Amino acid sequence: MADGVVLLDAYFSMFGMRARLALAEKGIEYEYKEENLGDKSPVLLQMNPVHKKIPVLIHNGKPVCESLIIVQYIDEVWKDKSPLLPSDPYQRAQARFWADFVDKKVNDAGRRLWTTKGDELETAKKDFIEALKLLEAELGEKPYFGGENFGFVDVALVTYSSWFYTYETCGNFSVEEHCPKLMEWVKRCMEKESVSKSLADPKKIYDFVLFLKKKHGFE
Repeated sequence: MADGVVLLDAYFSMFGMRARLALAEKGIEYEYKEENLGDKSPVLLQMNPVHKKIPVLIHNGKPVCESLIIVQYIDEVWKDKSPLLPSDPYQRAQARFWADFVDKKVNDAGRRLWTTKGDELETAKKDFIEALKLLEAELGEKPYFGGENFGFVDVALVTYSSWFYTYETCGNFSVEEHCPKLMEWVKRCMEKESVSKSLADPKKIYDFVLFLKKKHGFE
C-alpha cells in the first residue's frame, strides 16, 4: 500500500468515484473500505466528525474530506504524474469554478430527478438539462474540459455520467438528445481505463435508487 493510503467510500457515490478516479489517474495503490451509510463505522465518524460523510482519504493516518478537496490534495501530493489542475492560476480558478458549478447545479437537479414527481420533476428535468447545456458550451470543441488533457473538471463531472441512466429513466428524457457533444465527451472519457474502472455500474445504481425511493417513500 503506497504511502499508507486508505479510502473510505461507498460504491454508488459519484463523490467517492472522483477520489477513486483521481487515485487511478495517478497510479496510486490504496486500501478501499466500503462504508455502510446506514450504519457508519467508528473510523468514518472519527475521521470525518464534522460531516460524517464519505469519501474520506486517509493518508499516513491523516484524513482529507470532501471530494473536490480530496482530488486537489491527490493532485498536489502526487504531482509528478497526470496533472489534473492547470499550472496557470487563471485556468486553475476557471477549473475550480466549473467543478463547483457541477456540485451546485448538476448535483441538486440530479437529486430532484429521482426524489420528486409531477411539476417538481419537470422543473428538475429543465434545470438538469440547462446545467448540462452550459457545461457543453464550456467544453466547446475541446476533447476534454482540461483541453487536450483529461483534468479536474472532467473528474468532477464524468462520475455523474454513471447516474445518467437513473436520471433519464426517472425523468423520462435523453441526455444524448439534448447534449450530444457532452455524451461524446463521456464516451471519450470512458475509453480511459482509469475512468471505466472507477465508475459504478449504471444499472446497479438504478436498482439502488429504486430501493431508496421505496425506503423513503419517493415512489
